[in-house]
Order: sequence, then structure tokens, then C-alpha cells
Amino acid sequence: MSALLQLSRGTLVTSWAPLIVMLALLLLAPFVLSDFRLGLLGKFLTFAILALALNLIWGYAGMLSLGHGVFFGLGGYAMGMFMKLEGTGGKLPDFMFWSGLEELPFFIAPFKYAWFALPMVFILPAAVAGGLGYLVFRSRITGVYFALITQALSLIVSILFIGQQPYTGGTNGITNYSTLFGYQVFSPGTQLTLYFITVIALAVVYLVLRLVVNSRSGRIMIAMRDDENRVRFMGYDPAILKTIAFAASGGIAGIAGALFVPQVGIISPSSMGILQSIEIAVWVAVGGRGTLAGPIIGAVLVNAAKSGLSESFPVIWQFFLGGLFIGAVLLFPAGIMGLFRGELSRERFTRPLTRIRELKQQGIGGVVRQWTTTSFR
Repeated sequence: MSALLQLSRGTLVTSWAPLIVMLALLLLAPFVLSDFRLGLLGKFLTFAILALALNLIWGYAGMLSLGHGVFFGLGGYAMGMFMKLEGTGGKLPDFMFWSGLEELPFFIAPFKYAWFALPMVFILPAAVAGGLGYLVFRSRITGVYFALITQALSLIVSILFIGQQPYTGGTNGITNYSTLFGYQVFSPGTQLTLYFITVIALAVVYLVLRLVVNSRSGRIMIAMRDDENRVRFMGYDPAILKTIAFAASGGIAGIAGALFVPQVGIISPSSMGILQSIEIAVWVAVGGRGTLAGPIIGAVLVNAAKSGLSESFPVIWQFFLGGLFIGAVLLFPAGIMGLFRGELSRERFTRPLTRIRELKQQGIGGVVRQWTTTSFR
């Protein structure tokens, strides 16, 4: 009995150790980092929440979305519009005035109220994701085709927001914020508070997703990832389950976008574009999909490397970053968390050319299909 109790305690400590260590490091960061570096870390943590959102549907349900930047952007625009209207006292923002509008559009006016704008940070992207998901999943579209549809969504929405300049700010997006709930948004005290709010939000999202993936619903999602037909034969409707997971993932991405805006000071269609959405998948792949700590580590490390390389090698930093991504795919297919689980084999180092030939033979469709169907436990 005592041995069993010690084993359960050891398992509990090991299970919660990553979260405890990460929280401790993040809470101590303000004491050792400059204001500029702390601002960068806060931005990276919003990306970590975004990576967790994608990992929910890709790592646990087997659905690779290449359009999660859309949901991130929708949450960001909801928060950005609220901050902009707060700064103008509910009157016409500058970018609308410059575009020739004379009064606030009826569908934007409610965003001047916090009780409306803050819930819309989650509800708006969740509703878009749920609506799209239902139309796609009821037609049993999966794998590469689902990834391409979400990528097309990213392209369409970003072009739409660029074209609707009077309402969205066009290519420049929404910027020049002044206050947030009456506080100067870019004062050191406000930015420090926003950083701690982001840390708390990341911890809450981590805990909620942990409960979900360890619940019966999480086991059903994993079963759908591994064999959707068997889940259907057991009496479950994968279309409904996928739609709910996709909507929840979109809502979490919207929260990440809302936390991003007051710390960075801008939201634009570029945050909703194809490149941003593909980067999100890279963060998850590098960290290790199908895990909860992996996407957080991947988002922070990749963006930290991106920032550091661009500062040290402003001309050729993209080549270094590209090499990092290629190395992660070829040598660490299970991501960084795969290394901790001992999934690195000698063959990844001794025969990388074999891996390159395999990917070349499969083509891009084979690579995407492998990402969407292979499970990393």
C-alpha cells in the first residue's frame, strides 16, 4: 500500500512538474528582464496560448488547421476596436474619419462597451470556427483537404479585411491605442500587469485543456484521431465532436489575439494571413504535438530564436530559421517533447538523407497527410 502511495505521489509530482517550473520561471522573469525583453516574452506567451489552441485539434483530434491566424485576428480586432473606441470616448475613430465615414457603423458601436467586447473576444472566433467546422465536417472532409480549406479561409479573410479599410483600418490595421480601462496602455505598470494577466491566462488554458484531454471527451478525440470510422461505428457523431473541438480551439485563439493587442499595440490583416497560420503549425510541430507543454515550449523558443537571429543577422536570419525548421522535421519528428520521452533514434542522425528522399517521394501532399495522421504519444 505504501509503495503504491509513493508511486502515485511520484507520478503526481512528475505530471505537474512542467507547469510548476514554467510558472515559477515566468513569475520571476520581471525581476531579471528589461522592460523591452519582458514585452517580447509577453508577446511570445500569447503565441503559446495560440499554439495550445491549435494543438487541441491537431495533436489530439488529428485536424491540421492552416487558418488559425483568422481566429487569432478576430479576437485581436475585437479587443483593438474596444480600446480604440475607449480612447475616443465612443466617437468615430481616426481611421474611420480618414476613410470618409461620418458616424459609427451599427455593428461596431457595441464594441465600445466592455460587457460586449470582452465576451466577443471568445464568442466571435468560436462562432466562425464552429460554423465553418460544421459545414466541413458534416461532409466528412478530413486530412489534407481540411488543411487546404482552412488555408483558403485565411487568405479570404485577410484580403477581406484589407479591402474594408473604413471598418478595419485596411493594411495598416488598428493601432495608436491610448488607454485600457482608464490606464495608459503603454506605461510600465500597465504592461507589467498585462504580462501577469497573460501568464495567468496561459496557466488557466493549460489547466482547462489538461482536464479536457484527460476526460472522456479527450479520449474520444484521440480515438477520432487514430480511427474515426471506429468511433462512428461506436455510435458517436464525429462531425459534432469535431465541430465543438474546432469552435473551442478558435475561441482560445481569439483570447490569445486579445492579449496580444494591448502588449504589441497593433492588430492588422497580416496577423490573419497564411504565413502566420503556417508559423503556428511550426511552433506546435517543433515543441511536440499531442502534448500540452510542447506547444508552449515550441512557441517561445521559435519566436525567441526568430527575434535573436533577426537582431544578430538582419540580412540572412531567415536561412537560419529555415534550417531550424527543416532540422526539426527531419531529426525530431516528435518535437522537443519527443526528446524528453526518449523518441530520438540513432537513425535520425545516421541516415537523414533517407528521410529527405522519403519526403521528396511523398510530395507536399504526403507530408501534410503524415502530419495530420501520425500520432505522437
